[in-house]
Amino acid sequence: MSRLRDIVPAGVITGDNVLKLMTFCRDHEVALPAFNVTSSSTANAILQAARDNDSAVIIQVSQGGAAFFAGKGLKNDVQQASIAGSVAMAHHVRLMASHYKVPVVLHSDHCAKKLLPWFDGMLKADEEYFKIHGEPLFSSHMLDLSEEFDEENISTCVAYFQRMAPLKIWLEMEIGITGGEEDGVDNTNVKAESLYTKPEQVYKVYEALSAISPMFSIAAAFGNVHGVYKAGNVVLSPHLLKGHQEFIKKQINSPLDKPTFLVMHGGSGSTSEEIRSAVSNGVIKMNIDTDTQWAYWSGLKDYYEKKKDYLQGQVGNPEGEDKPNKKHYDPRVWLRACEDSMMKRALESLQALNAVGCLDLL
Repeated sequence: MSRLRDIVPAGVITGDNVLKLMTFCRDHEVALPAFNVTSSSTANAILQAARDNDSAVIIQVSQGGAAFFAGKGLKNDVQQASIAGSVAMAHHVRLMASHYKVPVVLHSDHCAKKLLPWFDGMLKADEEYFKIHGEPLFSSHMLDLSEEFDEENISTCVAYFQRMAPLKIWLEMEIGITGGEEDGVDNTNVKAESLYTKPEQVYKVYEALSAISPMFSIAAAFGNVHGVYKAGNVVLSPHLLKGHQEFIKKQINSPLDKPTFLVMHGGSGSTSEEIRSAVSNGVIKMNIDTDTQWAYWSGLKDYYEKKKDYLQGQVGNPEGEDKPNKKHYDPRVWLRACEDSMMKRALESLQALNAVGCLDLL
């Protein structure tokens, strides 16, 4: 038997290697954390966390995060900043992943109907990159049309997947709504039943997409909510995912107990038992954003509290007025404190998802 690091190469992976990675994760009950990044600093922190813990990783960018990566000074009225920022992030991660020497899935996060011009721009960049390099720029993309009727959601995914399949780009789609608010999509007031996808809905997606390519995953809602929520405000029910797998298995007479790849969104506040249950039922990816945002900020807050006597002016030092204090407000110092804090939180996610040391699993 081969170790995961011998099955897929280091660096950004695409095409068949993504399918190999996801299959390995499903079969070994490992899920990869998918970390949202907004800058080269946050991307580098995640790359180091993966390298230091012998794990593959998913690095993803949202529409808003991409616009920030490009710079808030750019207009974004037709998603031009988000497209440019996504492409810039992709090129940065591609270069640095080759140096950190871990397998990286390069992904774009939630894309609602109103953001499809952003998706179109990234696909164009994929196609242009493919012409030169024989592979797409990104490994995968997500379409989140869960707010639309199922028929429109699935038909739109099919149309895009047909375009993506020749490039062997992985598609993640969402059916059933993730509650809470993220990146301008506010689902805080949706009805509770909308937070639970039915097996029949998941099968309709599987039936439509599997006719095109096996390279897709489904984010089926099981009570998920973006952001941290208080216990009791939502009932997360990962056991429902087992029912989805059993329903599909029966419909297609599959020899596999977990015939489809599932994704978990809105994991902040979830217990380790809930996460383990989701992974055991075929979840191969879990989004991480809220918790690492807090960790990054917390690194800065803690650094300031520790060094605040040095940070009250451009000159002045509690060790003596004639001594310099520049080294304490140098961005390379306090940004590194942010990265260190983010890496510690990333480790928690890697541990919870059984991903630590996964590159050496057989």
